[in-house]
Amino acid sequence: MAFTAKDVQALREKTGVGMMDCKKALTEADGDFDRAVDILRERGLAAATKKAGRITAEGVVLAVFDEASKVAVLVEVNSETDFVGKNAEFQSFVADIAKTVREENPADVDALLACKLSGADRSVEEMRQEKVLSIGENLSIRRFVRLEGNAATYVHGGGSMGVLVEFATDDATAGSDAFKAMGKDIAMQVAAMGALYLDKSSVPADVVEHEKGILLAQIAEDPKMANKPEKVLAGIVQGKLGKYYSEFCLLEQPFVKDEDLTVAAYIAKVAKALGASIEATGFTRYVKGENMQKKEDDFAAEVAKMIQ
Repeated sequence: MAFTAKDVQALREKTGVGMMDCKKALTEADGDFDRAVDILRERGLAAATKKAGRITAEGVVLAVFDEASKVAVLVEVNSETDFVGKNAEFQSFVADIAKTVREENPADVDALLACKLSGADRSVEEMRQEKVLSIGENLSIRRFVRLEGNAATYVHGGGSMGVLVEFATDDATAGSDAFKAMGKDIAMQVAAMGALYLDKSSVPADVVEHEKGILLAQIAEDPKMANKPEKVLAGIVQGKLGKYYSEFCLLEQPFVKDEDLTVAAYIAKVAKALGASIEATGFTRYVKGENMQKKEDDFAAEVAKMIQ
């Protein structure tokens, strides 16, 4: 399978490994991108990636929680330029879209487009087309999530990232200042540390087996491990899996404001102080434009020279 300069560039951006090593890995993997990532990891050149992808599209991510209705909404709306993403008219339109999602509970983006925009007498799609004309750029509603119940939200960098965290607790607890502060802390943790899963039990079995394979390949490359008994090697793998969980599972992560506590322990500490039961049950993290791509830059030409 052939590969291109764009593939080398993408592999470099995904793994942080040098271009020559990326080219060699793609060559060895016969152009298979995911296999090339594994090859680099097996050689200890790349850490486990969070698969965030290239962040290139503009626009805004908005996260809002309405305490009265107990409905939280996270939505991403894209524009062509960052300038428009900061435009007050555009941001007001995004806020109305989030309100429409809260009020109408559409099943998907197509259903949302057919809804009447909150506060307007026309559909979301009709208003989108009007905004395209008035703002002068193409606009698209990419995705949204809507949750009913107690939640916490956080928006970073003026809409470059948004987080929604869902909690199971009673309404009196959720209304307390201590809970709200904790909820914001957890949402900021998700934003900063980019967890992929809620806890160890949330990690799919095939992902666990894949990680074990990577770890075993790394061990096989280490001469110091050559004569170790299988039982010892199995223990080493389990220990390294623990590090994987502590990096990628929210509740297993060290709490950023007190690394002596895990996130789970921090939640338990707040719950104990409030005399309540609090459980984080899920989260969603949107990064503006993740896995979307704009026009190529000159770096692709630089990489192309290495493939010739």
